[in-house]
Amino acid sequence: MILSALLTSVGINLGLCFLFFTLYSILRKQAGNVFVYVPRLVDKQKSEEQSDGLNLGRLLPSDGWVRSAWQLSEEDLLSISGLDALVFMRVFIFSLKVFTFAGIIGIFVLIPVNYLGNQLSIDDFYDLPNKSLDSFSISNVNDGSNWLWIHFSAAYIFTGVVCYLLYCEYSYISSKRIACFYSSKPQPHQFTILVRDIPSSSGRSFSEKVESFFTEYHPSTYLSHSVIHQTSKIRGLINDADKLYRKLARIKSENHSKQKFKRDGFLGLFGRKVNILDHYEKKLEDLEENVRMEQYSLASEEVPAAFVSFKSRFGTAVVLHIQQGVNPTEWVTEQAPETQDVHWPFFSASFIRRWIYKLVAVVAVIALTIMFLIPVVIVQGLANLNQLEIWFPFLKGILSLTVVSQLITGYLPSLILQFFLFFVPPMMILFSSMQGYVSHSQIEKSACTKVLYFTIWNIFFANVLSGSVFYQVNVFLEPKNIPKVLAQAVPSQASFFISYVVTSGWTSLSSELFRLIPLLCRFIRKLCARRNGNKFEVPAIPYYSEIPTVLFFGLLGVTYFFLAPLILPFLLIYFCLGYIIFRNQFLNVYAPKYETSGKFWPMVHNSTIFSLILMHVIAIGIFGLKKLPLGSSLTIPLPVLTLLFNQYCRKRFLPMFKAYPTECLIKKDKEDQNEPSMAEFYDKLVTAYRDPALMPVQYARNVDRHNSPLLHSEV
Repeated sequence: MILSALLTSVGINLGLCFLFFTLYSILRKQAGNVFVYVPRLVDKQKSEEQSDGLNLGRLLPSDGWVRSAWQLSEEDLLSISGLDALVFMRVFIFSLKVFTFAGIIGIFVLIPVNYLGNQLSIDDFYDLPNKSLDSFSISNVNDGSNWLWIHFSAAYIFTGVVCYLLYCEYSYISSKRIACFYSSKPQPHQFTILVRDIPSSSGRSFSEKVESFFTEYHPSTYLSHSVIHQTSKIRGLINDADKLYRKLARIKSENHSKQKFKRDGFLGLFGRKVNILDHYEKKLEDLEENVRMEQYSLASEEVPAAFVSFKSRFGTAVVLHIQQGVNPTEWVTEQAPETQDVHWPFFSASFIRRWIYKLVAVVAVIALTIMFLIPVVIVQGLANLNQLEIWFPFLKGILSLTVVSQLITGYLPSLILQFFLFFVPPMMILFSSMQGYVSHSQIEKSACTKVLYFTIWNIFFANVLSGSVFYQVNVFLEPKNIPKVLAQAVPSQASFFISYVVTSGWTSLSSELFRLIPLLCRFIRKLCARRNGNKFEVPAIPYYSEIPTVLFFGLLGVTYFFLAPLILPFLLIYFCLGYIIFRNQFLNVYAPKYETSGKFWPMVHNSTIFSLILMHVIAIGIFGLKKLPLGSSLTIPLPVLTLLFNQYCRKRFLPMFKAYPTECLIKKDKEDQNEPSMAEFYDKLVTAYRDPALMPVQYARNVDRHNSPLLHSEV
């Protein structure tokens, strides 16, 4: 790719970003869009919207949202969105620190060295638009040149700085995690564990078995338990009733006086004619009766799992981390999720079934990864005009046009790849939900890992290999040849990844701010329903898709730091945009649905370490190819030192992300002993993990039922 093609891509994406920013600053001021752009403030009734009258200020773009997002402090962010949101924003802060330092070295030192690596004349500066991007990469430096020692030194210095910043961030987030624990009020999940694979015995229910076991072996700390039932059918009935109720409410809101009729047969075309309102109300009553009958019939049908609560956090931790039975596949314990975070469907799965489901999920992920190679090959064909002309010789005349070639090589490949990637996170959520996790946070954390692995393999390695040395895959499988193969392949794909950062990074962030899909969905919903409707759900940020995206751009920056430093300014712009945009989204749009207390950070740390090791392996190979064997040999200690640093961090910080230490638990328990509200908390803890599907339900029957809650629960 030549520089002008990259500038074409930059121009297109800058135009899209400016368009999205402008439209956002206008549309966010319109009263009808509050459910799209400030849903969390509407939900908390903090938004006082303007009237619908004409106001010129509401039709002009402004940058007030930028100031509000910038002024948001970490304490405010922590209070409104939790520690997970703070950790997510610390990823951007960490990346900005890393790539600001890398950008200074890369732009002012490495790029000039690379560009002058072949003793180019001053006349070459006047022909920059037609220069290949390889002219700014290490590929342009002469073999055996002493200038390569600058790249060698940069790799060592950069690694040291990144490791230092990683240590500081790990330490900071660990301290924040402990501080949040100390400042938190007693929560049910802190006193509760989930026990699965309870052994069955004839004549005794699972509830009696749990009561007997924990009364005998943990008599001083055991408080209560709640056995889980198979309620998927009941939840299905309740969902059907909810949909029917919404439909009935919509019909009433459209016209209260006009009676509507339809036939009760197939598709409303056959059968006797009935009044729609009376028909739906009767169906709703039947569904309510079915729910009650199912609840009664399932009252004695227990599954071998239960939530068990204890009187102290320390007592809970003891039971959680000690094997309970002789058979390790029985009485399996794990930390209970938050009450609103529970994912009910897979509680009935046995140990063997969960193991099989995990195996099926792994196979499904591998299959999806292999299938994704098809769009990757197509993208690489578009990025390589010579290959494209071989595949489609009749396009040779069109591809010879400068504008067409620049558009195809600089913009289209990344756009196509981004389109296919749009479907990957939902698929990974589906695969993770099959694995028997008991909370939404566990499902999203598992999906986050899958999406990250998928992205690194399919977007980085598959593009690198299929784009340049695909025929050498068999050589790549030999460990001793990995540095050489990567050193040949990775630099040649620098232009594609620079374009990918601009196309996928900048535009996706600006579309995140503009919220195009929710805006269209809201418009269609209003158009079809012909009513405004105040019922809406405040969205939660999809960490499972956003975190892997940010980490992948970090991997590109670390990997290409000394290979093609031209990528660094584009990455800096990406992280600056992400920092402002996501602060605005946390302030106005997203509300936390669960809290992992910062457990996503170890994934960020591990991804950064992997990126550094990958950079080191490529450096060993590139110095060998560039006829600098001494530099290649002296680089070998670098990955070893990085792995030692990683091992130290794992010993120093990782245990605090797995479980709170005894010192913290006992100190917090002692503080709670003097709290008069603990007695009331223990009373609520007994029923905190009762399945909502088994709660008594009653449907409202007043005339204006569509203005009342669907279900009234009684404990």
